[in-house]
Amino acid sequence: MNGTATPEPTEASAPTPQPPLDWRFSQVFGERGAGEDVQDVDIISAIEFNKTGHHLATGDRGGRVVLFERTDAKDHVSRKEAEKADYSISRHPEFRYKTEFQSHEPEFDYLKSLEVEEKINKIKWCQETNGASFLLSTNDKTIKFWKVQEKKVKKICEMNMNTSNAHVNGGPSTHVPNGGILKSGGLPLLRMPVVTSQETSLAANCRRVYAHAHDYHINSISNNSDGETFISADDLRINLWNLEISNQSFNIVDVKPTNMEDLTEVITSAEFHPSHCNTLAYSSSKGSIRLVDLRQSALCDTHSKLFEQHESAGSRSFFTEIIASISDIKFSMDGRHILSRDYMTLKLWDVNMDSGPVATFQVHEYLRPKLCDLYENDSIFDKFECCQSGDGLRVATGSYSNIFRVFNCGAGDSEVTTLEATRNPTRRQAQNPARPVRSMTRNVRRENTGIDANGNSYDLSTKLLHLAWHPAENLIACAAANSLYMYYG
Repeated sequence: MNGTATPEPTEASAPTPQPPLDWRFSQVFGERGAGEDVQDVDIISAIEFNKTGHHLATGDRGGRVVLFERTDAKDHVSRKEAEKADYSISRHPEFRYKTEFQSHEPEFDYLKSLEVEEKINKIKWCQETNGASFLLSTNDKTIKFWKVQEKKVKKICEMNMNTSNAHVNGGPSTHVPNGGILKSGGLPLLRMPVVTSQETSLAANCRRVYAHAHDYHINSISNNSDGETFISADDLRINLWNLEISNQSFNIVDVKPTNMEDLTEVITSAEFHPSHCNTLAYSSSKGSIRLVDLRQSALCDTHSKLFEQHESAGSRSFFTEIIASISDIKFSMDGRHILSRDYMTLKLWDVNMDSGPVATFQVHEYLRPKLCDLYENDSIFDKFECCQSGDGLRVATGSYSNIFRVFNCGAGDSEVTTLEATRNPTRRQAQNPARPVRSMTRNVRRENTGIDANGNSYDLSTKLLHLAWHPAENLIACAAANSLYMYYG
């Protein structure tokens, strides 16, 4: 069935089924009006919650990073204290705009005669220190380390003495021409300005720039649990950096063959284990995930575990390898599972079992008969991200027509919720007869629109590629073009 979970046989115990969530609209930032054109530089290209979930960062194709902060959380009351007081935090999560800054500018590589666009590919939050937020952002070539901190604006508000009624030793003072005060003895008193801090403003400072380490486009960055290092990955290499050292990195994975004609696969995504600082995983264009232990050798050219699922010989086609390419991987918060997204499916892997995925979720199976058309208009190369809830019970990923799907990971539970990035997210679940989609040309209509399994029309030109799940609550933030939508369950 389209959009349902297909659990694979496994000896590992899967989470118990959970009641379905009632997803509701929470907020939207940057909502466009009817008929309003979207500038390409305003399209969101990265979303990331910080570790606590109190802050959210987005990056766009114009090289800007926008920060949001949560406003509904109790400032001085923890959740445990609230439970003891016999009341709960009933309001849904709310965020507000905090600040924004220009992270990257368009560049030109004169050695390779190549333009480097300013688009933000990834954002990662680092550990907070003394009330300041730190984050990493990257475009295709350059990684930057940012510090965002409140600064007090100091102003001169008044002098430290009022000359109109000042007295010296109990008697009246004598004014002198320069505005000072003449005290007894003939020496004037200085009038010093009083400096006060009345306002605070947020300032973003670029602390370090990590450049000239990648020959190919950077597709991933991931900070380590040790709080000191991070990795950056491109098509053929993964580099290890120290946050304090920007002019040197160590190459830990290199899949570049001696002869580039022998190249058969490239690295598509990489991520550190959430708690084991020596373990990382990276995915490839052939649909495999490799687990690497940094303790084995300086150059991790061999993997400790390999996760892959082979197609049967009879079902292979020209598109098999293309749609098997993994566009994103995410560790669960406990580090026990890895979630991967290829073009057609989501797969959940147990890190202790490399025989096959624990579960496979069909995202848009209705597109399988149209792979030829998707190949011709390059939609088959779209890179969708995935995310998992903090408790590991649900996973989510995007699709076309600005929809995303939430799957339950429980054993034997086929719950799937389809939501559209609008103020009414559940409207597409109704199985209504398809209506004709108006188009300027018949050719565009044939290539970019169609009918899905539920009788709803779909549009390949509107795609929901980026989304993130709050680390502690059932809150999903997703990007539809230049708009940031949030939903809670």
